[in-house]
Amino acid sequence: MLELTGIDRTYDDGHPVSALRKANLTLTEGEYVTVTGPSGSGKSTLLNVIGLLDRPDGGSYRVCGVETAGLGERVRVGIRGQLFGFVFQAFHLLAGRSTVENVELGMLYGRHARRTRRRLAVAALDRVGLGHRRHADPRTLSGGERQRVAIARAVAGRPRVLLCDEPTGNLDSATTATVLALLRELNTAGLTVVVVTHDERVAAEGDRGLRVVDGTVTEVVR
Repeated sequence: MLELTGIDRTYDDGHPVSALRKANLTLTEGEYVTVTGPSGSGKSTLLNVIGLLDRPDGGSYRVCGVETAGLGERVRVGIRGQLFGFVFQAFHLLAGRSTVENVELGMLYGRHARRTRRRLAVAALDRVGLGHRRHADPRTLSGGERQRVAIARAVAGRPRVLLCDEPTGNLDSATTATVLALLRELNTAGLTVVVVTHDERVAAEGDRGLRVVDGTVTEVVR
């Protein structure tokens, strides 16, 4: 489904820093993969390259058989909107808008017509157990509820891959368990899930583990 071959990514903020070095990775549909590694090792860069949020400096990245290296930004945005959903440590919910409106915002650049967004948003909130809070302001929700709204926003457009960057970083242990159960449920239903985490408990939830150190991606033997 996703194939990265020899991916390089270097940032230059006065001096070059290699975030990814000849990274190779193949992901098949329906996998649940966790990615660990020290701070600054390249984990988030890997996730951003996978999600077409960042362009590699070298190597090949094929998405469903399509080479993305030479694609224009408009085409990349289209693929990103159709294929990927994103969940981050910060919830990125807009205060003053209801939860269902926040979920709808995640579909603005997708393939869904305006008239279908509300229906999909309500269905996504029901899926994460928050249909009864669809009209609530995010400021009235707990941290776990906010993250579930963020997950609803990510999956409302029916992506095939869910990319999560430290999705439990702001949550306590009990709430973390709830979010992990939800991610497993989504994966069991067929969604490919990739989770970047510092938490070994979260990492253990994946069926497959990767580790990134100094930009080099290796498989974790389990």
